[in-house]
Amino acid sequence: MPDLALPPSQVISVSELNRIARETLERNLPLLWVAGEISNFKRYESGHCYFTLKDAQAQVDCVMFRHRAQLQGWSARDGMQVEVRALPTLYEARGKFQLNVEVMRRAGLGALYEAFERLKAKLDKEGLFDPGRKRPLPRFPRAVGVVTSLKAAALRDVLTTLRRRMPRLPVVIYPVPVQGEGAAGRIAAAVAAVGERRDCDVLIVCRGGGSIEDLWAFNEEVVARAIVACSVPVVSGIGHETDFTIADFVADVRAPTPTSAAELASPDRRELSQQVMHLVHRLWRNAQRGLENRMQRLDVLSRRLVHPGERIRNQLGELRHLATRLSGASARVLEDRAWRLREAGLRLAACRPAVAELQRGCVALARRLREGARRRLEAATALLARLDAHLKHLNPQSVLERGYSITHDRQGMVVRDAGRLAVGDELRTTFSKGWAEATVKRKGS
Repeated sequence: MPDLALPPSQVISVSELNRIARETLERNLPLLWVAGEISNFKRYESGHCYFTLKDAQAQVDCVMFRHRAQLQGWSARDGMQVEVRALPTLYEARGKFQLNVEVMRRAGLGALYEAFERLKAKLDKEGLFDPGRKRPLPRFPRAVGVVTSLKAAALRDVLTTLRRRMPRLPVVIYPVPVQGEGAAGRIAAAVAAVGERRDCDVLIVCRGGGSIEDLWAFNEEVVARAIVACSVPVVSGIGHETDFTIADFVADVRAPTPTSAAELASPDRRELSQQVMHLVHRLWRNAQRGLENRMQRLDVLSRRLVHPGERIRNQLGELRHLATRLSGASARVLEDRAWRLREAGLRLAACRPAVAELQRGCVALARRLREGARRRLEAATALLARLDAHLKHLNPQSVLERGYSITHDRQGMVVRDAGRLAVGDELRTTFSKGWAEATVKRKGS
């Protein structure tokens, strides 16, 4: 934000002054609507438009840049009363006050535009503009209906286009006024009649170009709802390519012009003729190819065709050959079996045991077994005698028989040391024959 509290002695440049003035204007004067008459209107090659907006007491220079001007659906000219939505500013290079125009509309149309936008938002909220609701056009309609004025140039364009594309296609015309008081109701009634009579498969609602007032009948809600309720698909061809009406948004298909609407609603005879010729050519080519394939197959089959007598002779020769092979195979099988039998006999003979020799071996083994058992028993007897002598020598009973005895304490332990005993301990002494108990009265080392 520029500092406007400049000291009186400060000197600034002209460009700085213009910049401060421009920023002050743009900050304090927002976008606003200005009404007046256009004069000195010029559109340069760059696309930018320059003109003067005036009234009886004053005038102001205006500029509308290309990116804004190209959005307009109509051409401005000198003498027109308009309303512009613009930003007041200053062209710094020349210090010239001007308006930067963003939107321009013809004077008096503001209310119509607001009504148009309100109805558009309402119907859009109800889903009447939803693409999923719209129906496809029939590929080959039995008849085409046209709702328009009998005096309209659009009707001539539609009839000329239909005659050129499909001369024998029936056309049902529903004459209605396309502008003026009561036109919307008449148009809606005609559209409803088409849905009731069902004498056509597709309906064209059209008229030529004009101002927004001329096209206003097609912006009425009654017309929009009649198009939505119509039982046949509806093509709208209203005005020029840049004109849009509510009827365009609710129609099943929107065409930029009445001629385009007729093209969309009807098949093209020449295009269909070309398609038919193309299909005929493909059919002929496929038939020719199929015939050639069958001819070639017939030739192949004819080469394979053999006289029955020749086939019998060939089969007899093959049968004799098979009989020879069978005889040879049988002989080979028998010979192989005989050889295998001889080989098995030799192997069996080799594996047959020598019974007499085995018997002699068994007798010798039995004799050796008896001799070995006898020697083993004698050795075991001698060993047992030696072990018995040792055992007798170590037997305590033998020691006791020589006059010795064994003394045990109360726990049954052998007493080998008198130091382990105490006076009064009870002892048990075992002799060679019998035993006796005693009490320790005195001990010594």
